[in-house]
Amino acid sequence: MIPEDLQLIIDSAKDSMNEAVAFAKKEFSHIRAGKASPALLDNVKVSYYGSQTPLNQLANVSAPEARLLTVQPYDKSVLEDIEKAIMAAGLGLNPSNDGNIIRIPLPILSEERRVELVKHAKEVAEKARISIRNTRRDANDEIKKTVESESLPEDSRFEAEEEVQSYTDTYIEKVDKLLEKKEEEIMTV
Repeated sequence: MIPEDLQLIIDSAKDSMNEAVAFAKKEFSHIRAGKASPALLDNVKVSYYGSQTPLNQLANVSAPEARLLTVQPYDKSVLEDIEKAIMAAGLGLNPSNDGNIIRIPLPILSEERRVELVKHAKEVAEKARISIRNTRRDANDEIKKTVESESLPEDSRFEAEEEVQSYTDTYIEKVDKLLEKKEEEIMTV
């Protein structure tokens, strides 16, 4: 039985590891695979009345076809600003504006570009894994300090460290599965 003090440390570590997996999921959603996804434009910020405003607060972004994104602004006066922001976002997209709506055709990815995207996905996954491992290290250090300062039995320390390690393995495996899925998505033509 793990003492309550150590269980709190373990639960905190578990939450941090879960956040690392959520980070990986979010970052993977921004990496363009073969098909259009409104999430691709989530990081686009538009200069709107002097402040940088997220695109999804100024317009409705949708994917009516597999290779097309449409952006329907709530306020037509911001149409050109949205178009400029999408071009400046560095996503390699060429939006076209017809006065009411912005259409963004997604080019077919070259093999070279797919390899670049897979490399980027691997970097994101590695950041998440590093975060998980750092959380494990911090939790284990805190467990050792708590065992010493509160004169808890050594067995409880080993038991708590084992539990932290099992969560570490579980969450790293989740990141690996997300990466595997994203790689497959990117490489599918």
